Amino acid sequence: MNNPAAPHSDPPPCTGCTRRGVLLGVGAVLAAGCASGSADSGPLRALPAEIPVGGGRIFPKQGLVVTQPAPGEFRAFSAVCPHQGCAVAKIGDTIECPCHGRKFSITDGSVLRGPAREPLAVGDVALEAAEIVVR
Repeated sequence: MNNPAAPHSDPPPCTGCTRRGVLLGVGAVLAAGCASGSADSGPLRALPAEIPVGGGRIFPKQGLVVTQPAPGEFRAFSAVCPHQGCAVAKIGDTIECPCHGRKFSITDGSVLRGPAREPLAVGDVALEAAEIVVR
């Protein structure tokens, strides 16, 4: 029952991304961050060996991404894409959001491929007693 007069539109690149899914994901991240007495309410702590050089790791419970762009150089970013609030889902040499194919730099969180215009929010990272600590 296609209407030849109707404008053609391609299906969205992320078939699992719905408005409800985005809102539930954002709600889960906010609830995890606001839960009092939660084990995740303090700073994130990780071992440097857990973060691959030239890549990173997503910490979904904390809503954070930690990257290691170069040996011994650690960065932290929000795991929530600023475009529509989807959680990033993949890290290689970029941080990727599955909702519309956005890519962010593992070095500074800047936008490498839109439609997002804002970078990922940056977290404070420190090395304390051989651990990465993100506040």
